[in-house]
Amino acid sequence: MEKKFLQRAIELAKESVETGGGPFGAVIVKNGEIVAEASNSVTKDNDPTAHAEVNCIRLACKKLNTFILEGCEIYASSEPCPMCLGAIYWAHLDKIYYAATREDAAWGGFDDDFIYKEIAVPYSDRKVPIINDLQEEGRQVFAVWRNKEDKIDY
Repeated sequence: MEKKFLQRAIELAKESVETGGGPFGAVIVKNGEIVAEASNSVTKDNDPTAHAEVNCIRLACKKLNTFILEGCEIYASSEPCPMCLGAIYWAHLDKIYYAATREDAAWGGFDDDFIYKEIAVPYSDRKVPIINDLQEEGRQVFAVWRNKEDKIDY
């Protein structure tokens, strides 16, 4: 790990706070070079998914013209939330480095740990109700996908 990349993610987080964004920054690196860097822009963009890691993944994919970021690492100013962690896995990044922990984020007013815990709760007991219906109709779409000969797997 190169600490300079993690330090850059922290700098981006600080800059974000100073310019009206959330206190999060991320950097994606490939072969020792920064491919993309971003900060949190949830309030600036009115987009709850505009976390630093997601913004950075979007930029890196655009720059590298791919939706697979194998061979890349992500450096985040804070431990990725569950959404960002999912995005990191979907992007196939090789490694995650982070500075502040989810407990530090909770101390700062961002309770990502709540979502980590909520995932383990049965659907019937979650804060947001989850209802399964029309399963067969939904499953039929996957049958179409499975039989599609020119699909791009991901």
